[in-house]
Amino acid sequence: MVAQAGRDLLLKVENGASWLTVAGLRSKRLAFNTETVDITDAESAGRWRELLGGAGIQRASLNGGGLFKDQASDALIRATFFAGAILNWQVLIPSFGTISGPFQITALEYSGEHNGEVRFELALESAGALSFGAL
Repeated sequence: MVAQAGRDLLLKVENGASWLTVAGLRSKRLAFNTETVDITDAESAGRWRELLGGAGIQRASLNGGGLFKDQASDALIRATFFAGAILNWQVLIPSFGTISGPFQITALEYSGEHNGEVRFELALESAGALSFGAL
């Protein structure tokens, strides 16, 4: 993958039959993690631990922050958080592909300075299997 502008990494939420871009995001982060299952025992080689491949729980987390630019995405995010709903989300990674699947909003924060704009921070956790689509 060659160098890309960070603004080209897009976060979208499913709004009925279409994808709605979460507007105003200045920063976005997608992280994947897998829990490990340690199967080290007395017969393991020396002091090195052994892990059971494919046994751990996988998860993805999404974080973003920015300012409000669009009433539709703001209203949908706010309603989703307060309802505790799980929606389908999509992350578009330029020259790589898209990651899609169910996520739950786990944090929604608002902040602002006296002489600045109102900002928001958003955190999501995967709530099921994710899919990858190459571009």
